[in-house]
Amino acid sequence: MVHAFIMVKTAAGKSEGLLAEINGLDSVTDAHIVAGNYDIIAEVDAPEVYDILQTVSSSIQGLGGITDTKTYIAMG
Repeated sequence: MVHAFIMVKTAAGKSEGLLAEINGLDSVTDAHIVAGNYDIIAEVDAPEVYDILQTVSSSIQGLGGITDTKTYIAMG
């Protein structure tokens, strides 16, 4: 199992609605609105790294109002 943290930037005023959509994705285990350089941090669990990348590129980045993402794969 691969665990990753996805940092998400959203358009102004979109964070709360996008948080609900991100939390609804199958591989997302948890997500929070945060203060700082990014607006939302999502935790994702998937069988392989490829599945994490697929979730980010197809599911998260495909949502309207997402302006940027950064993926961090947990190493331990």
